[in-house]
Amino acid sequence: MTDFTYVVDGDGVATITWDVVPKSMNVMSMAGFAELSAHIDAALADAGVKGVIITSGKKDFAGGMDLNVIAQMRTGGAQAIFDGVMQMHGVLRKIERAGMDPKTLKGGKPIVAALPGTALGIGLELPLSCHRIIAADNPKAKIGLPEIMVGIFPGAGGTTRLVRKLGAMMAAPFLLEGKLSDPKSARNAGLIDEVVAPEDLLTRAKEWVLAAKDADLVKPWDAKGYKMPGGAPYHPAGFMTFVGASAMVNGKTQGVYPAAKALLSAVYEGALVPFDTALKIEARQFTSVLMNPSSTAMIRSLFINKEALEKGANRPAEPDQAVKRLGVIGAGMMGAGIAYVSANAGIEVVLIDAAQDAADRGKAHSESLLDKGMKRGKVTSDKKAEVLARITATTDYATLAGCDLIVEAVFEDPKVKAEVTAKVEAAVGPDCIFATNTSTLPITALAKASARPDQFIGIHFFSPVDKMNLVEIIKGKATGDRAVAKALDFVRQIRKTPIVVNDARFFYANRCIIPYINEGIRMVAEGVAPALVENAAKLVGMPLGPLQLVDETSIDLGVKIAKATKAAMGEAYPDGAVDDVIFRMADLGRLGRKANAGFYAYDDKGGRLGLWDGLQAEWPVRDGQPDLAEVQHRLLMAQVLEAVRALEEGVLTDIREGDVGAILGWGFAPWSGGPFGWLDIIGAARAVEICDTLAPAFGTRFEAPALLREMAAKGQTFYGSTARKAA
Repeated sequence: MTDFTYVVDGDGVATITWDVVPKSMNVMSMAGFAELSAHIDAALADAGVKGVIITSGKKDFAGGMDLNVIAQMRTGGAQAIFDGVMQMHGVLRKIERAGMDPKTLKGGKPIVAALPGTALGIGLELPLSCHRIIAADNPKAKIGLPEIMVGIFPGAGGTTRLVRKLGAMMAAPFLLEGKLSDPKSARNAGLIDEVVAPEDLLTRAKEWVLAAKDADLVKPWDAKGYKMPGGAPYHPAGFMTFVGASAMVNGKTQGVYPAAKALLSAVYEGALVPFDTALKIEARQFTSVLMNPSSTAMIRSLFINKEALEKGANRPAEPDQAVKRLGVIGAGMMGAGIAYVSANAGIEVVLIDAAQDAADRGKAHSESLLDKGMKRGKVTSDKKAEVLARITATTDYATLAGCDLIVEAVFEDPKVKAEVTAKVEAAVGPDCIFATNTSTLPITALAKASARPDQFIGIHFFSPVDKMNLVEIIKGKATGDRAVAKALDFVRQIRKTPIVVNDARFFYANRCIIPYINEGIRMVAEGVAPALVENAAKLVGMPLGPLQLVDETSIDLGVKIAKATKAAMGEAYPDGAVDDVIFRMADLGRLGRKANAGFYAYDDKGGRLGLWDGLQAEWPVRDGQPDLAEVQHRLLMAQVLEAVRALEEGVLTDIREGDVGAILGWGFAPWSGGPFGWLDIIGAARAVEICDTLAPAFGTRFEAPALLREMAAKGQTFYGSTARKAA
C-alpha cells in the first residue's frame, strides 16, 4: 500500500497524488517521505517530464505529520530525531531546488502544490517548499501551522521558510499562535499564491507548470541580494521586531512552554545565517523540544489521547446510538447553548421552558450566535435559517414525542429536577435516554425520580457551551451501557470531547477546580498578597489565577455550592476559612465579573482593571510573604491530589480522561499534559516530598494519597505503569 501515486500525462506534467488510504485525512509518515522523495527523483531524472503537480486524492490536502510517529521519534534519542528531521529537510530542499544548477539557478523543473482543501502542519510545510501554491476556493478549508498548540513547532522547514517569506512580524501569528486561515485569507496574508474555483484547480496548476520560467522557480532566499522582509535582527527595523517578539512570547507563555522559546530561538538565530544553516538550527531546536518531557506530555494529551477519547476509546460495545431528535428542558444560558450546538450539528431540537417567552429567548440565543458568525463570514444566511429551523421553542412537553435523548438543564434543585424527570418520562417513548446537566448534584440520587434509572445519566456541559470543548459524562450506580453509549455518541455528534466518570460529589472536574479556587482564597485570608497568588498561578501555566477564575464563575455561585456542601457534609466540612471570605464578598455585593465587582475591579463595560484595592482593608497583607514555589505547590497540589484521589476511588477510571479533562475543562497547565502528566514529569517521589512539606504546615488536604506513596516506593509512573494506563 502506498501513500503517493505518480502519473505523467501526454504533456509531460507529472502529478504526485497524496492519498493515505486507511485515513480520512492525509498524514505524513517517514515512509511517506521516502515515497515522495522517490517520485521527485523520478520526475527530475525523466527528460520527458516538464514539471510536477503535488496534490491530494482526498477533499483535503493534509492534516499534518502523524503525531504518533513524532511521539515515537523520541525513543531513538536526540541524534535519531535530528537525523530524521534533516532527512525531511533534504526532501523538501530537493523539491525547492528542483534540479536547477546551483550556480546559475537555472534548469530546474517547476513544482506546484495544488491544495483542494485543508492544509495543516507538514501539509503546508511541503507546499512552502514548492514554487507555487494554488488552493481551491473552499471556505471550509483551513490553512496554517498549528503545531505550537500541541507543544511543538513547525520543524520541517515551515518556521524558516515562513519567516523568510513574510518576515518575523507577519509570520508571528501563524507560528506562535497557530493561526489558521481560509484560502482567501491565506492568499491575502501571503501564505499561498492563488485561489481558484475547485473545478479549475488542477487545470490552473498544469497551466502554471507549462508556462513557468527559470526565474519563477527561484525562492527569494536563494536569490542574490535577498533581504528579510521587515529586517533581520540587527537591522534597525528588525531589531525592534525581535526585541518585541521576545517580550511578547514571554508575556504570553510565562516561560513554561519550551516550544515557544525554541521557536523564537530558531527564528532569531536562523535569520543571522544562510538558509541551509538556518534549517540545521531549526532541526536542532525542534530536536530539543521533542526531547523535553513537556512536548511528549502535550502531544500525548492534546492529540493522541484526545483523539482516542473522541473516537470512543471507552465506549461500551453497543449499536450506534446517534441522536436523531433531542429534547432540551430549560432554555437558560446552558440549555440554550446545548440547543444551539446540537442544531448546528444537524440534530432536530425541541427546546422547552415553563414560559413561552423564556423558550423564545433560548432560541434567540442561537440566532445571536449565528448572526455573529455571519458578521465574521463563517455563516451564510441559508445556514442560519437551516439551523434555526431545527429548533422548536415551546412549553408543551407533548412535543417531546419521538425524542431519543433528553438533556435536562433546569435549576440545580433536586425537587425541580425530579418534577421535570416525571413530566418528561410521561411524554417520551420507553427507549428514550434521559440526561441531567448538573455540575454538582449526585446522579444516583437524581435517578431515584426516574422510572428507568438504567436509562438515566449525567451530562455536564461547561459554560459557554458553544466555546468549551469538554463534556463530562457521569454514570450513576444504575446507569446502563446503552445510556453511556448514547451520551458518547451525542457528544461526538456535536464535535466535543467526552470523558466518562463514575458518580461522586462534584464528579471529576469540579472536584479539582473548587480546591484550586479555595486554596487561592485561603491564602488571601492568611494575608498572602493577592497579586502573588494570581501571578504564581500564571507563572506555572494556569490560564487564570484562582481569584480571577472565581470572579468569572461568580462568587454567589461559590456561596451556593458552599452552603449545599456544608449541609451535606456537616461537621466534616473543611472549607470554613474560605466561606469567611466569599460570604463577606457576597455581603459587600462583590459577586464577580457579572456584577462588575469581585476580587477584581472592572470598568463600566466589564473590562478588568486590576485587583480590587479594598482587599487590603478586608484581609491585610501580612509581613513576610511565602516564596513563589510554596504558593505554586499549594495551588497545583490542591488540584493534582484530588485527581489522584478520584483515580484511587474509582471515580476516574482512565488517566487519559483525567489529563484531557483537566486541560480542556479548566485549563490545567497545558504544558504539563495534565495532572498525571505533571506528576510523571516531576516523579512520584518528588510529589510525595512536596506533600510531606505542605501537609504539616497547611493541613491534611495535602497528605499524599496511598496510591501516590505506593508508586513513589516502587519508582512507578502513571503512564509507564500498565496498572494505571487504560488499554
